[in-house]
Amino acid sequence: MSPLGNDVLKAAAARLGDAGIENGQGDALALMTHAFGRDVSRLALREALAGALPPDVAARFEAAISARLIRQPVSQIIGRRAFWNREFIVTPDVLDPRPETETLIAEALELPFNRFLDLGTGSGAIAITLLDERAGATGVATDISPAALAVARRNAAAIGVADRLDLVQSDWCAGLTGTFDLILSNPPYIAAAEMPSLSPEVRDWEPHLALTPGGDGLDAYRAICASAPAHLAPDGWLMVEVGWQQGPAVAEIFGAAGLEDVATRPDLGNRDRVVRGRKPATHQP
Repeated sequence: MSPLGNDVLKAAAARLGDAGIENGQGDALALMTHAFGRDVSRLALREALAGALPPDVAARFEAAISARLIRQPVSQIIGRRAFWNREFIVTPDVLDPRPETETLIAEALELPFNRFLDLGTGSGAIAITLLDERAGATGVATDISPAALAVARRNAAAIGVADRLDLVQSDWCAGLTGTFDLILSNPPYIAAAEMPSLSPEVRDWEPHLALTPGGDGLDAYRAICASAPAHLAPDGWLMVEVGWQQGPAVAEIFGAAGLEDVATRPDLGNRDRVVRGRKPATHQP
């Protein structure tokens, strides 16, 4: 006789816990929902788990649990991640959109902008969210990775903003023309010495190119500040996500690039998360 779904779920949660995975019960439930199909309701899932699992569901669930046991992130297994009340497709080619990055969205939406540039877009979560929140705005999003741009293209189409977003393969601002009211980025900022201490879900499964520039972790900010100000309109803003200890150093890089009103903003945990600065308006004689 096939085991009941609830028993299979409980056993899987225990396996995850025994493997040292935090929130094994929550992960197991998310993966079970995925095994049934993303549109299954909570009531339907509860009723289904009271009986034996259909063989196809049981096979998908076991495959998902096996993937989680080797520390593949849940978002990659199920292929999506929630961000700013939207769902984004994620793959091993892009960073998993994180709640901390929503601070960058909140800060950007405080500013007036019609045309923006998102550097190192990855999944496209930042650019696509801004376009969906700001009707009439247009954006350009760059990434050095063709695979990441393919994911961003799928997300833009799924959320309905593809007609307002240009996706460009570029190393930061290389080859770009024109100016923008707002330039923003969540660049790689983890120092090389910090990489070994990351969780396996991040260190072993997310693209290293999007995690670390090597060295002290600040090279991406130096590169951005060397080129982005030339693409800012007068009174335009440059805004970046930073690691929680990097605010003062990145603010200094912004100031050295000639930006004014440089400020560091905290995330919901009251840790430095965003640095922003304004390009001075052209002085009239």
